[in-house]
Amino acid sequence: MSTRSSDYGQVIEYIQDRLYLASYDYPPDARTPFPYPEQPKSPSKRSAKAQPTTPSSKKRSPVYFTVDDVLLYNSFHADFGPLHIGHLYRFAVHFHEILGDPANSDRAVVFYSKTDSRSRANAACLVACYMVLIQSWPPHLALAPIAQADPPYMPFRDAGYSQADYIINIQDVVYGVWKAKEQSLCGLRDFSLEEYEKYERVDMGDFNWITPQFLAFASPQHKPIDVIPRDSPEYALLPSTVSEVQASKLPTPFKNVLTHFSSRNVGLVVRLNSELYSPSYFTALGISHVDMIFEDGTCPPLPLVRRFIKMAHEMITQKKKGIAVHCKAGLGRTGCLIGAYLIYRYGFTANEIIAFMRFMRPGMVVGPQQHWLHLNQGSFREWWFEDSMKEKLAQLQSVPITPGRPTTRQRANGPVATPPNNGHSKRAALGEIDHNEGAGTVAEENLPAPTPGQPRKSQRKDSRHHPYSRTTSGSLIIEKEANKTSSRLSTDSSESDEEIQLRMLAKRSSRSPVASPSQRSVSYSATVTASYTLNDDDRENWGDAAAYAPKTPVSSKSGSGMISVTKVRTSPRRVTDSRTEKGVRKASGRVGSAGSPTRVK
Repeated sequence: MSTRSSDYGQVIEYIQDRLYLASYDYPPDARTPFPYPEQPKSPSKRSAKAQPTTPSSKKRSPVYFTVDDVLLYNSFHADFGPLHIGHLYRFAVHFHEILGDPANSDRAVVFYSKTDSRSRANAACLVACYMVLIQSWPPHLALAPIAQADPPYMPFRDAGYSQADYIINIQDVVYGVWKAKEQSLCGLRDFSLEEYEKYERVDMGDFNWITPQFLAFASPQHKPIDVIPRDSPEYALLPSTVSEVQASKLPTPFKNVLTHFSSRNVGLVVRLNSELYSPSYFTALGISHVDMIFEDGTCPPLPLVRRFIKMAHEMITQKKKGIAVHCKAGLGRTGCLIGAYLIYRYGFTANEIIAFMRFMRPGMVVGPQQHWLHLNQGSFREWWFEDSMKEKLAQLQSVPITPGRPTTRQRANGPVATPPNNGHSKRAALGEIDHNEGAGTVAEENLPAPTPGQPRKSQRKDSRHHPYSRTTSGSLIIEKEANKTSSRLSTDSSESDEEIQLRMLAKRSSRSPVASPSQRSVSYSATVTASYTLNDDDRENWGDAAAYAPKTPVSSKSGSGMISVTKVRTSPRRVTDSRTEKGVRKASGRVGSAGSPTRVK
């Protein structure tokens, strides 16, 4: 076989050295280069390190397998996929058999398809859905390997006979399956492959479960089609149990429908097409039957959809029963109403719900019905919001309100007033929460949790520092300061926190970074000061910053290791001609150098 790269399709890695997705013009064998024809090695060190240590001659050839001739999509017209959940189940069983074979423990597995557009799209969608539904990958990781496929994967189209003007791609299928899995609407734990493949056949009933609550099926056909009165002798002869249904002379598809519905707790059947059977066969089994007929190939009016959603929601939430919906084929009109409810209840997008329903029952939602779902998806979500709010308001109105002490909900949502700190309060301010362990009678678990600051690289060895110990002026005071600084900041405990801060602010004067005390200017504007005391652990965390400490002009009264940065916001009163004559520079907020004198203009 030729080793030209054009003879081989693209190889995509899903799990390194384990699972690959590929497409080949010819069936691969042991001589097929893997993962692609050998390329000349780069002499760079980085490329050399990236090369595997095991010689390529000693590598075992991968295991190749395909489902192109085994899992076939039964198209209605020009549609070709996506493959349904039964196909995915069979693919997973075959793939797990290959992985579980001891002879393949050290061999890569290559799932390949033909190089035509339809085969490539179905294979890629199958692998991505497998990763989401069985391996529990998030959808973005399942889609990432195939995102840059060249050429891009072909989108899927509907089962109608007209020209396709609405497409569904692999991303829509993967996200639809993922969202259904997250909402417990789809899974393989309770999935019965035998039941699925049996009843999807036209001669066996032609129905599929879309979700655990919704079943879509084609219309049964049996005469008579008129409603049989309940008080008539003919109604008494109708089968009312599963055994009587099995013993009746009904056609096999109709018999399977009645038997399955009765045994699987279906409580409502909704017919959307013209009468082809008598609904009395369902009512005799205790299954409600409702007609919501509208023309084939069209979209339902919104009032009808609203009525259907209300009935379905009541049946699911209150009666805890399933709903079976059908039109003539159980695809287009059926998909409209089931899709509308799933968008209403679970917030699917139109593309996601169309893709998911086709994954469960191929061919659903046809032609303009796709656009109809897309245009009305916002309305369906609004209905859910409105109904949810009405339900919550009804619950609140039904709860009796006892006069007296307000409830916890009312206290939480009502206006909250902060009591003034007048010195009579049992609990001090949040800035002094370190000293509140024994104050008051408030339970510790009811106090607000302290907000942690930025994590440090090393553990503090001194007393704990609370993130709330910040002064009003913005100065962060650390407890371990020099003795002079501590005595200067100590105040009378009888004073309130606001009085302390106002007194300190009144005594504080801003300093310009100049050496001469005679050139100091007093500012009555707001002054923001940040003072940090460095201990041994802090010096390690600051690194080289401690080396800059001597360069900062500090007062002789400051403790050792104190870094003081002062930023003064200048007011118009400070800029005077007399100051200009004295030659004093305007404070810029920079940290000056103690070794260099202040320049004077």
